[in-house]
Amino acid sequence: MEKKKNHSLRDLLSDRFSGTWRLLSETSLFLSRTPVFSHYENQLRIWRRDLQSAGNRGDIARHVRNEITELRRSLRLQGYDLSLARQNLIIDGFRNDTALGDGFRRVVIFFAEDDIYWLAGEDNHITLADFLERQIESAWRRRSLTIRSKHYLWYRRRGDDLILSGSDTETKEDFKRLKAMGEANSLVILARLRGLQ
Repeated sequence: MEKKKNHSLRDLLSDRFSGTWRLLSETSLFLSRTPVFSHYENQLRIWRRDLQSAGNRGDIARHVRNEITELRRSLRLQGYDLSLARQNLIIDGFRNDTALGDGFRRVVIFFAEDDIYWLAGEDNHITLADFLERQIESAWRRRSLTIRSKHYLWYRRRGDDLILSGSDTETKEDFKRLKAMGEANSLVILARLRGLQ
């Protein structure tokens, strides 16, 4: 689950100036992508029902909005990054060097026991992987770090979508594993790859 240590002023302002239906929708979407969704599912349903039946009763809508805003504040204080609800991780097939013409860039991503490490650049995937390995070794000199999987990918940002595609260096088995990880942990992966622009 993606946790973010500091919530930004932008997030707080977004809550303040977003409509109640939009806040409910974004909160529902975010929670639906987490393992804690079942804890909130009934409350989200109640809020939706209350808003639908409120009609012209602004007091009900204000009450629901205040409760949603309080839940969002509580989730942020727990470290969750609700802005990730708007983002999508798309793991889409294989590409070759012609992907450069479609706006894709090279990236290598290592899933380690403690985090996700990545390096993007113009060099080929093998060279990028070597650079990343040296960076990790340098940073972790005092203890060993287990890298569980390495992925040689193409990436592209398209609006709220982060598209990852396998390169010629990526094996089909590794790509299949990446897809499974993406389906199970898209918020974590999106958070760790936030810097990919």
